[in-house]
Amino acid sequence: MAATASLRDCQAWKDAGLPLSTPSNEACRLFDATLTQYVKWTNDQSLGGIEGCLSKLKAADPTFALGHAIANGLVLIGTGSSVRLDKELDLAVKTMVEISKTQTLTRRERLHVSAVETFAKGNLPKACELWEQILQDYPTDMLALKFSHDTYFYLGYQEQMRDSVARVYPFWTPDIPLSSYVKGIYSFGLMETNFYDRAEKLAKEALSINPTDAWSVHTIAHIHEMKAEVQDGLEFMQRSETHWKDSDMLACHNYWHWALYLIEKGEYEAALTIYDDHILPSLRGSGAMLDVVDSCSMLYRLQMEGVSVGERWQDVLSVTQKHSRDHILLFNDAHLLMASLGAGDSRTTQELLTTLRDASESPDQSTYCVRHGARDAGPRRRQPPPQVPE
Repeated sequence: MAATASLRDCQAWKDAGLPLSTPSNEACRLFDATLTQYVKWTNDQSLGGIEGCLSKLKAADPTFALGHAIANGLVLIGTGSSVRLDKELDLAVKTMVEISKTQTLTRRERLHVSAVETFAKGNLPKACELWEQILQDYPTDMLALKFSHDTYFYLGYQEQMRDSVARVYPFWTPDIPLSSYVKGIYSFGLMETNFYDRAEKLAKEALSINPTDAWSVHTIAHIHEMKAEVQDGLEFMQRSETHWKDSDMLACHNYWHWALYLIEKGEYEAALTIYDDHILPSLRGSGAMLDVVDSCSMLYRLQMEGVSVGERWQDVLSVTQKHSRDHILLFNDAHLLMASLGAGDSRTTQELLTTLRDASESPDQSTYCVRHGARDAGPRRRQPPPQVPE
């Protein structure tokens, strides 16, 4: 495939100290293509998007264990499905585990398989521990870095989210593919733990290397919000829009941040325009849980300001209704409840609340919103990040 010719083949991965247990150069390149799109928050149509790459990856080598791990991990990390709800996903995870038993894998690959299986069972803290074991010996393993970072985010483990990247940051030299994105990932953890100046400096470094880094844009949007720099935030989003608007997996959320500034200024119609032009179309197009929570929280914020949102809740409910029994993440459930209440759908509201109560009382429930969602929820003293070279 010409589109993947510049991506890493078997030898390139071996040279990087991250050998992949497959004889297929095409599978190695497609693994790289999938990982790259995940890091960039973009479905690159020249590569066929993430789904296209994963389909071709499995065809290139059906027994490539790490190919199965990234495919299953991406579904799970999206929090829109689980092995309890989706029998195909359950089978895919079991198939991944069985394949790993028949292959001669590296310790790193076995840890990846184990981490994804552990995540699927609902034990997110343990999955992070396994990814951290990988990063101790392989600090430039981007898949372990990203999966752990996103999982710490779901758990609300802000310091771990920051320090996991801080420990490996010095190893990411400029010659390593995707190294500039590590700056953005680290900057987000710094921002989450209130180191705003350091976070902004790092995010701007990342953007100076690659202006299309939508996650670094996201970090700066957060910083302006936290420092109440509403006008600065608005100007930054307007100025940078052309660079991040095509990052289809994150553009909706960046527009959501843009609309927050408008709400704070009392410019409600302008916020609704962003909702109608960008947030709702993204929700309809993707159905992704990130777009779901953005849509719900935006309409709810506007209603709290006394703004009439008309029939917009009905559009959201058409997407959220089928998730009322999921109970994958409490954060998701709270937003799904906003949609059913906003749309005046008492039946869906009751269904969500009743099944959530049942889930919380079930000892064998494999949903981590119940098992792990409240861990470390109390007040915590902020610890400074590990010292790394500026």
